[in-house]
Amino acid sequence: MNINQLIEKGVKELIEANIESPVQKNKILLANLLNKPKEYLLINENNEIDDSLKNNFIDKINKLKKNYPIQYLINKQEFMKLDFYVDENVLIPQPDTEILVEEVINIIENSNTNKKINILDLCTGSGAIGISISKYTENSIVTMTDISEKALEIAKENAKKHKVIQKCKFINSDMFNNIQASKYDIIVSNPPYIETKIIKTLDEQVKKEPILALDGGKDGLDFYRNIAKNSYKFLNNNGYLALEIGYNQKDKVIDLLEKEEKYVNIYSKKDLSGNDRIVVCMLK
Repeated sequence: MNINQLIEKGVKELIEANIESPVQKNKILLANLLNKPKEYLLINENNEIDDSLKNNFIDKINKLKKNYPIQYLINKQEFMKLDFYVDENVLIPQPDTEILVEEVINIIENSNTNKKINILDLCTGSGAIGISISKYTENSIVTMTDISEKALEIAKENAKKHKVIQKCKFINSDMFNNIQASKYDIIVSNPPYIETKIIKTLDEQVKKEPILALDGGKDGLDFYRNIAKNSYKFLNNNGYLALEIGYNQKDKVIDLLEKEEKYVNIYSKKDLSGNDRIVVCMLK
């Protein structure tokens, strides 16, 4: 079987299973298995594929038919123009989260200081947020934390891949539990924020991602309560808190912050779809 025939077979399988973008997904999958760019497939469409690779490809097609995310099959997701390794132990970084990273980079660039900026990235997962900040700023030191040891291992590998490991620290911690008395200039987080009852209604692909990184409790606000109540203990004076939020959580998260009476200059920003996406504030 050659490249073209294998792609045709895979496309047919995905169409019958009603999977979106069947041609694109087939090409991404096969190019990844061949370790070649997608253009290679067109130029070499008559090249024969050995049985081992063909069987591997068909196995992955069968997983796609069951709504398995293609990012987990190719162990890759682009974020902030960087490729991150991802697997079932971490959330797949989404473009909307780039709004959060860009805002933190903005804050750093406007700080007008040459001193090191210490950043705490809570619930880091793959490390996409913290590593991107580290990659695109000169004077940042990012401490990344996660309750999952497997997630932290992935974050470390991604930090090595993008050559920022020397600017990063890693702590296995359930939120602030294992954070020492360090003070940070910025705390950034994309915590779990989906209501528990909503999880079972999510897209089938999203449900393949780790529940631990999705479930924000009964009302989706458990982690924001923790962050609002505890962040001030770990922030320097005039330190920033930057949070990703669910599309309908802006007012509730701002209310949590205001009730603590420790944060000022609270503002929000929308994502490219026009949804409220981040809330940012300063320590009073």
